[in-house]
Amino acid sequence: MEEAKGLVKHVLLVRFKDDTTPDQIEELIKGFANLVNLVPPMKSFHWGRDVSIENVHQGFTHVFETTFESTEGIAEYLPHPAHVEFSKRFLPRLEKVLVVDFKPTTVHA
Repeated sequence: MEEAKGLVKHVLLVRFKDDTTPDQIEELIKGFANLVNLVPPMKSFHWGRDVSIENVHQGFTHVFETTFESTEGIAEYLPHPAHVEFSKRFLPRLEKVLVVDFKPTTVHA
């Protein structure tokens, strides 16, 4: 096993409020994705919808994963003006959110 040097994954599991339209969700996702262009320590952004057949998602419908160069990068991201402004639009549309940060470990076969 090999821990990625310094890298940290910032993962959000969310459920949007029922009155959030698909167009609003699409605009929010575009805004989230654009943060990678505005916040230097943010290195990548991935997202997706729950497609699990196990039905243990606990109501979470979307996953957002960002990669940072370090835990210090996340500390820089959280108060960054672009993130703060985006959060003012994003958070009020959420019914549920869970955030986990972790240092990835790779297992080679």
